[in-house]
Amino acid sequence: MHGKIYKTLLCFTSLGISFVISYHIISYSRNCACIVHNFTAYVRFEKMAYPQRSLSVDPRSGFCKSNSTFYSKRNPLSLPPHPSLDVTTFISSQPHHGTTAFIDAATGHRLSFTDLWRAVDRVADCLYHEVGIRRGDVVLILSPTSIYIPVVCLSVMSLGAVVTTANTLNTAGEISKQIADCNPTLAFTTRQLALKLADAISVVLTEDEDGEEPASGLRVVGILSEMMKKEPSGKRVRDRVNKDDTAMMLYSSGTTGPSKGVISSHGNLTAHVARHLSDKLKRDEIFLCTVPMTHTFGLLGYVMRTVAMGMTVVVLLRFELHDMLDAVDKYKATTLVMAPPVLVAMLNGADLIKAKYNLSSLRTVRCGGAPLSKEVTVGFLEKFPSVDIHQGYALTESNGGGAYTGFVEESTRRYGTAGTLTSDVEARIVDPNTGRVMGVNQTGELWLKGPSISKGYFKNQEATNETINVEGWLKTGDLCYIDDDGFLFVVDRLKELIKYKGYQVPPAELEALLITHPDILDAAVIPFPDKEAGQYPMAYVVRMSESNLSEKQIIDFISKQVAPYKKIRKVAFINSIPKTVSGKTLRKDLIKLATSKL
Repeated sequence: MHGKIYKTLLCFTSLGISFVISYHIISYSRNCACIVHNFTAYVRFEKMAYPQRSLSVDPRSGFCKSNSTFYSKRNPLSLPPHPSLDVTTFISSQPHHGTTAFIDAATGHRLSFTDLWRAVDRVADCLYHEVGIRRGDVVLILSPTSIYIPVVCLSVMSLGAVVTTANTLNTAGEISKQIADCNPTLAFTTRQLALKLADAISVVLTEDEDGEEPASGLRVVGILSEMMKKEPSGKRVRDRVNKDDTAMMLYSSGTTGPSKGVISSHGNLTAHVARHLSDKLKRDEIFLCTVPMTHTFGLLGYVMRTVAMGMTVVVLLRFELHDMLDAVDKYKATTLVMAPPVLVAMLNGADLIKAKYNLSSLRTVRCGGAPLSKEVTVGFLEKFPSVDIHQGYALTESNGGGAYTGFVEESTRRYGTAGTLTSDVEARIVDPNTGRVMGVNQTGELWLKGPSISKGYFKNQEATNETINVEGWLKTGDLCYIDDDGFLFVVDRLKELIKYKGYQVPPAELEALLITHPDILDAAVIPFPDKEAGQYPMAYVVRMSESNLSEKQIIDFISKQVAPYKKIRKVAFINSIPKTVSGKTLRKDLIKLATSKL
């Protein structure tokens, strides 16, 4: 018996589009993947009239003088034309020859693509019919990385419900602020992490911890492993999902200020996946997941992109350098994604690493978060000559859209570049003082526009208006320039975020906590450069008169209230915080003061 396919035929009489098939797998057989691929052969895609090219576009730089806009030089982006298409269905409709979707690096347990989609169908069925999850409901994931996080995310989004995630390192207070803002209906978590949640929220346990009694007040409505085993009810009535509906809401500090929920639609995420499909990347890659799957990079990269392309992902439950290298050796991983400090650690320990681990399978290292220096790049390539380094640039608000280096680049190396524009964005360089749109090799604030750009911030129209203008341009807050060949270079940050080992730390949040101390009159937090972490938070503090408050007391005061990556690690005392007439802190003056002593 072949697996049954539930399908809806949607007819179009215009634009030359004959039909689009939207399907959902109901039951499975060993030949299920073949059946799915046969059906998806009928799915038609519409070549996007994007970017709208004119004769004045320079083929070398991608710059159009008539509208002062940079366009991508990559393959054109193709998007499905039908408005009622959720991102889960779009991902599952992509034909590929992959067999293993995920491997648990610690146990070796494998999840095939057939088992993945079976689990997605079963969990979605339980969520809809037993838990009562509906379109628009928010579902929180507070769980360590595992090979089952993709099952949860894809199930939730297939119902039109909204995925939001919280860092497992966050304190109960930090998580409660997020819960108060987004009001989740359900949380996927562990018994231990559930202690950080309010008693009122229902939970599905992501780990089957035998013999452990639920904590007092914990309302357990399901266990993920049991949901994945349960046969679907067969009732297929579900809410129709529109591409403009919210699919994901990740909390980010944005271009500045306190944490906000970034609204990403099904259309945004579909564009992200479609962009990678258009780039025609190799599909025999074995990725090693070194970032939390609940982080924007983990979700976009390993819950969506690799699944759509049939690639295998080896999942590290938690990052540790030697565990990562051992997994490359054991599972013959071809691609690593890492923050610059990890690459520096590999460079510094290269001789010992090569003596202990067989890294011959490794072909590519992808870095983001901060540009790599020429010295680090050259040094790494000398130690690992068979490995290419690719860099990239994106924001949570751009859903992966931005720039990256890859196979389309010329052989000439450009150290420090983030690459050329991705196919889902166009760009402008704008003078932050005058608003004048600038050209090639001119430095200004980078603006991005395209189908992957977020809809804005949840319940925060003021922040949305400040970041995304009426024409849909996302103001990144980064000072950049694009050179004669279309390569993007990030020069400096207009925004004030501190990037500690890939984590974003908003200074305003730490400043708000500092001034609650009775002995602190005023305070400012700045990024302090660090070779290992990239940056860490440093505080300038104005003490109350006659106070003997010490650096250690301040560090301890903050560390008790925030996640480890947000800790203040250096304190200096000052008579007054330099500010503008309007009262805005002059951080650049403080940064100069701090770094002048290095």
